[in-house]
Amino acid sequence: MNRISKNVLCPTPDSAEATRVRIPDDMVPALRSDHAGETGAVSIYRGILAVSRHEPVRAFACRHLETEQQHLRLMDDILAPSQRSRLLPAWRFAGWLTGALPALFGPGAVFQTIDAVESFVDRHYAEQIERLRQRPDQRALCRLLEACRLDEVAHRDDARSRAGSPSVTGRIWAAVVDLGSRAGVYLASRV
Repeated sequence: MNRISKNVLCPTPDSAEATRVRIPDDMVPALRSDHAGETGAVSIYRGILAVSRHEPVRAFACRHLETEQQHLRLMDDILAPSQRSRLLPAWRFAGWLTGALPALFGPGAVFQTIDAVESFVDRHYAEQIERLRQRPDQRALCRLLEACRLDEVAHRDDARSRAGSPSVTGRIWAAVVDLGSRAGVYLASRV
């Protein structure tokens, strides 16, 4: 059954569809990094919820946490446990800190963080989708990743609409988040 919620721009594939996805060997490292990223994303929102007492931030985090949990379930369904990153505890911890630290500084910091994270994730998924578009036998995987990417774009746009103009500190933090995300993808795709 495909679902569409307020923060989902296109139908999210269900578990039955995800289990029909065939992963080519050359895509396993990319999907390993996607799985690690969705693991971290769930933890980002949990970190925000652990620290923030600002009700609009909490409502935002709860809505987006639900979508990230759906993404993680999909990645769990398509990626065998042996294919997942061995660094998942580190991704959970790093994600939690990435959510909790900005929550200490208020709503603007949270929204700027989500904007930075989701901007990176949009580009990351888009690169994989572009590779898969050249492979007609990978339409199901391409659709699954595009559905996830569009959800992430919706999260980014929601955060961006609430963030306001970033300060110098905010721009530095966004650069740190982007660098951390790139390093995470590099490591997760290999370990």
